[in-house]
Amino acid sequence: MSPHSSSKRTVLSYGSYDEHRRIGKILRKETTGGIALMIAALIAIIWANSPWASYYLQLRDTEIGIDALHLHLSVGHWAADGLLALFFFLVGLELKQEFVIGDLRSPARAVVPIVAAIGGVIVPATIFAILNWTDPTTFQGWAIPTATDIAFAVAVLAIIGSHLPSPLRLFLLTLAVVDDLIAITIIAVFYTTEVNVSYLALFLIPAAIFGFLVQRFHVFWVKHRWASWLILFPIALCAWYFLHEAGIHATIAGVILGFLVPVSLDSQRAQQALTTYRPSVQGHGDHEPGLTSMFEHGIRPLSSAVAVPLFAFFSAGVTVGGWDGLLESVSSPVALGIIIGLVFGKPLGIVLSTFILTKVTRASLDDAITWVDTIGVGFLAGIGFTVSLLIGELSYGLGDTNNDSAKVGILLASVFAALLAIAILTPRNTHYRQVENKETADEDHNGIPDVFDSGRI
Repeated sequence: MSPHSSSKRTVLSYGSYDEHRRIGKILRKETTGGIALMIAALIAIIWANSPWASYYLQLRDTEIGIDALHLHLSVGHWAADGLLALFFFLVGLELKQEFVIGDLRSPARAVVPIVAAIGGVIVPATIFAILNWTDPTTFQGWAIPTATDIAFAVAVLAIIGSHLPSPLRLFLLTLAVVDDLIAITIIAVFYTTEVNVSYLALFLIPAAIFGFLVQRFHVFWVKHRWASWLILFPIALCAWYFLHEAGIHATIAGVILGFLVPVSLDSQRAQQALTTYRPSVQGHGDHEPGLTSMFEHGIRPLSSAVAVPLFAFFSAGVTVGGWDGLLESVSSPVALGIIIGLVFGKPLGIVLSTFILTKVTRASLDDAITWVDTIGVGFLAGIGFTVSLLIGELSYGLGDTNNDSAKVGILLASVFAALLAIAILTPRNTHYRQVENKETADEDHNGIPDVFDSGRI
């Protein structure tokens, strides 16, 4: 029986085939980036705890840049403020695509990942806040355990060879996208101490020019990729600089600019662009390929293979100081709040909020999945690596002992959450393979698997 054979109201059900293919491509690319992220973090941890640890710290703290522009920053600072701007630009592109052609465009489908993401933020943040309530200094890190690292999560899935069904993969990615949006909002609102209004006003100028150019001349950029690097990149760089000087974390510029990029082309312009456009970037259903697809296709490898691993390399390295130092760090309220928040609070918030939603709406899970599966996905969402490290640095600063404790907590939480996800999802692989066979069955031979062609989305 197809997962769509019943007329009952379901959540975490199958979407369109185009969305299924789009999510599949994104997750395959994120897998490679996640493995590179793991390797970079592991090298940093080993180096920072080796006899040559001083060289690692010296490299991380070396300052380079133009002092006259207030850009004489440490290498670690450049990795966080500069390289991560590429990552956050991709986040902006993903948000735009989800709101225009993805699950978030439909209120009925968007409500599940949105509610789950909110629950997955509130519960771990509350746990951290309770454990650090009496210390205003450590309390600043309340947002550290709220993040989800989708690249790390799908890398874990790839390593264990999980055949996670399409609804769960879609739920995980959409949940992570909403989670990123919440994290971006938290960074902009709660981790901005003082705003320079003049520079903020100056930021609006290149941002407006960038938005006008990508919206008005999007066919030109699609047909001439090189021009985007020669023209659009310097404009984006100016926007990044002005926001940095405004006192707002500069990576937010990447999100804003990414959100300005058009998702699809109108039919007439699309036909013009497609005459010379490379076929490696595809459209989505009724939408012809737009700049979000082109930028995502070109920038994701740079972000996944260079920007994020380098950030992880300079941020994850923490000198533990032997077994005694590890115990001291783990027992600190900061590390405990992060570990308990990510490993237990994150999945609890996600699953509990989703469960309450099903009861309120009188809905049930799709026949292809069970609550055990959602718990496994909840633990995967508890892997909050990249953005958690960033928020830790914003909360305490590089070199601070609380930030070192936060790093230990983030690293251990990511490992524990991954192991628990593996323990839950691996025994379900036989069932997942059966579901996967249904996802490829096309008995009417119309080119679309029957599970996506049933008319019920």
